[in-house]
Amino acid sequence: MKTRIFFASDVHSSEVCYLKFLNSGKFYKSDVIMLCGDLTGKAIVPIVKQNDGKYTADFLDQKKVLSSPEERLSLEKVIRNSGYYFYYTTPEELNELKADPGKLDVLFSKLMCDAVERWIGIAEQRLKGSNIKCIISPGNDDRYEIDTILRKSDLIINPEEKVILLDEKHEMITVGSANPTPFHCPRDLPEEELERRIENMVSSVKDLKNCVFNTHVPPYNTQLDTAPILDENLKVVAKGGQIQYGPAGSTAVRKAIETHQPILGLHGHIHESRAAQKIGRTLCINPGSEYQQGILRGALIDLKDEKIEQHYLTSG
Repeated sequence: MKTRIFFASDVHSSEVCYLKFLNSGKFYKSDVIMLCGDLTGKAIVPIVKQNDGKYTADFLDQKKVLSSPEERLSLEKVIRNSGYYFYYTTPEELNELKADPGKLDVLFSKLMCDAVERWIGIAEQRLKGSNIKCIISPGNDDRYEIDTILRKSDLIINPEEKVILLDEKHEMITVGSANPTPFHCPRDLPEEELERRIENMVSSVKDLKNCVFNTHVPPYNTQLDTAPILDENLKVVAKGGQIQYGPAGSTAVRKAIETHQPILGLHGHIHESRAAQKIGRTLCINPGSEYQQGILRGALIDLKDEKIEQHYLTSG
């Protein structure tokens, strides 16, 4: 029996990438499609109503003046596809939001949850009646509020911190959290806690050699976790005009893979480190991310019995 998996990560609310993901089952003839880690966006684009009835927006360093509903709809689409959230407001409310970080944070959470709920609705419409198993789970950049939305769906599987069956032969464990980052993301955890959570799931796995380890953060010091080094001000470190790089993955994840030697490791988190590498018998894959360009990076893996028959890195 062969199971084909399409795996992607780090779309950060880019709707064009998400729609490509939903099409991946049919396009690649996949049995399982997985979007795991960093689903949500990073910023709000205010669309401000002016006294003359027109709307203005500052987006990607350009000031937009919108005179018609068609122009507003066009900008909404561009904003969604770029991984941002739009919000219609007035100059007065915008000033209030800028003056009250707490109020702005509440609004961001609402827009984020609304977007995830919308995405789940699209998935349920498009995949209903198909035999494609759809797995969607959060990453370290995602707030915990979205978990309730993911769990509500009867079609989407959220495997976070569970042991699930991909098919009759292969189990999978999932953890979306990551080791501490300079950005202090919602699901950043100490390495010791990551290890505890992984081992807690491992203890319930029946067949480790055929298990898939779906950890958002890749194993430490591999081709999958090389990232630009940042200073205390989150600026990229350069020497002699050259950007400096270093490992940013998890020692806990590497230890778990080295110890248990699952059949496959699926990872994301480090957008620049698109690669596949073996650690012992375990094939580890990070498809990378170019969501800001509307490109969906992915990995296609054929699991057959107790081996990986073939794998490809995809782009589209």
